[in-house]
Amino acid sequence: MEQVHFSGRRMLLLAHHTLREAARQRVFRALLVLSFALVLGARFFRELNFGTPELRFLADFGLGAMALFGTVFTVVATTQLFFSELENRTVQTLLAKPVGRGEFIVGKLLGVAAMLGVFCALLTALLAVVLWMRETALMRELPEAFPAGRVTSYAHLAVAGFLQWLKLAVLAALTLLVASYARTPLFTAVMGFLLVGICHLQYLARDGGVLGEMLALVFPNFQLFNHADALGTGATLPWAHVARISLYAFGYMAAAGGLAVFSFGRREL
Repeated sequence: MEQVHFSGRRMLLLAHHTLREAARQRVFRALLVLSFALVLGARFFRELNFGTPELRFLADFGLGAMALFGTVFTVVATTQLFFSELENRTVQTLLAKPVGRGEFIVGKLLGVAAMLGVFCALLTALLAVVLWMRETALMRELPEAFPAGRVTSYAHLAVAGFLQWLKLAVLAALTLLVASYARTPLFTAVMGFLLVGICHLQYLARDGGVLGEMLALVFPNFQLFNHADALGTGATLPWAHVARISLYAFGYMAAAGGLAVFSFGRREL
């Protein structure tokens, strides 16, 4: 087999193609449904005047919806986008051209990550609008509950959305790693959702001795990406913490992506 030199341009073209394919999926259309659901939920909560705790509930609700729907979208979209190339045999056409398997995997990962970025940006922006509108109404109705002005930190909300994107991008890399050697999309999807549970409970493994420490090293800790608690605290933005979490996420993405490239390079098509 002729060795193909890695090309960033081809990789970006594959990422753009993946982004377009992801945008056409029905899961992406669910973003609009979810957006309307959040807006309708805000209209409902306008009838409940219980002050600042309501804003915290709305923030938790929105970020929880982002995490839940984002997880489903990540696993399903990554699985479908990968196996659709295999089932339609378009991957053979791509690889018959001067496109390497590593470029194919990295392009897929970047495309999915870009789509997840759009997902998180839309929901974060929508949640910010909902919170701003509701907070403005509460400040007029209950001024005594806001002696120092607005209590919601929209900068912290943006950081929370960014960290959610990092977590979903890591999940996409792990799902793509499974897909690189799995034979069926069902197995990949099941393993993807299983990885979600493992990564959310990873911190418990540290109490399990040497084996637990090894497992904790292999799997990322998704609890580290939770930033919702800082939304109403008035604390300064923890840029050093965000930088560490970003390096942590990109490290796992690079490791999972590298293993996926290695695995897919030895797969028979």
